Amino acid sequence: MEIRRVTEVEAVDAAGHLFDTAPGRKATERFLTDERHHLLIAYVDDVPAGMVTGVEMTHPDKGTEMFLYELGVDESFRGRGVGRALVSALADLSRARGCYGLWTITDEENAAALATYRRAGGAPEAGQVVLTWTFDRR
Repeated sequence: MEIRRVTEVEAVDAAGHLFDTAPGRKATERFLTDERHHLLIAYVDDVPAGMVTGVEMTHPDKGTEMFLYELGVDESFRGRGVGRALVSALADLSRARGCYGLWTITDEENAAALATYRRAGGAPEAGQVVLTWTFDRR
């Protein structure tokens, strides 16, 4: 397995099956041109097997941390350590970029994601609640 930081739209298109829905061209270009956005793709024999995205977030009194936005592993590659390797690679990138931490959110019923994150060194934060606002897409 080889993990590469992706910066080209064509590589995202070739790995489109790893995302929840097909990546849009404009959103992909915007994501890739922001130096605080990171997309890592794991390749097995040059086949995109999994991906992870991270977004650096900076706050005046806290510094910069990395948000693990999404992790996706092709079904045929699950259970082979691809997800854990991607999360670990994002953690390494976070450290290299001076982030003080890495965090993510997942559904409490998502046993596979929870196991992957725990194997990669993550620990649940007790007493946290996620609130969301949803806006119309125009």
